[in-house]
Amino acid sequence: MRKSMTALPILFEDADALVIDKPAGLDVTTPRRGGPSLEAMLGTLRLGFSRPPTIMHRLDKDTSGCLLLARSDRAHKRMQQAFEGGLVRKTYHAIVEGLVETDAGVVNLALSKVSSRETGWRIVPDPKGRAAVTHWRVIDRQGGRTLIEFAPETGRTHQLRVHALAGLGLPIVGDPVYGQPSALGMLLHAVRLEVPRAGKDAILAEAPWPERFTRAGFTP
Repeated sequence: MRKSMTALPILFEDADALVIDKPAGLDVTTPRRGGPSLEAMLGTLRLGFSRPPTIMHRLDKDTSGCLLLARSDRAHKRMQQAFEGGLVRKTYHAIVEGLVETDAGVVNLALSKVSSRETGWRIVPDPKGRAAVTHWRVIDRQGGRTLIEFAPETGRTHQLRVHALAGLGLPIVGDPVYGQPSALGMLLHAVRLEVPRAGKDAILAEAPWPERFTRAGFTP
């Protein structure tokens, strides 16, 4: 692992791709209200290339971990095809507020976006919405909370956050929209990313254990 000029840890690097360990609290794209974002830092992630990399997917502001960048138009196109073909494997760790009684399962709940002037927008389960499937298993239980591994088949906005609440019946700790804010922040971390490539080794990255999970009472 090395750090770029932005001090963002780089988990994977080759001629096609970068995978960075995005910190919690950093927006991926520049928000309307202004403020720091990964998008604004792309110029410092050239690392010897003539052009900055491009962002392949998003993580919520309060989610940390593996985020993929393409270093050329050709690489971007190939990675986009892998995403669209459902070939990209993502693994997340999350701590939920409460004890999950069973050890593993699948949440299959379609999702839609709703909004109102009073509360803004949010994602809700909706049988007529877009298909969303998440595999999960319990890693540990401590102090009335559960550490979960999520492996989503789909990549819908807020999918894991809503599937935790609606599918498992428990919000992710610190979720400001679907749970309650916490001094620890939101305990959702993109721990592993794997992107297959024809004729090349897969892009494979793992993000280190976040310190805020340790403060919540869990260890790797």
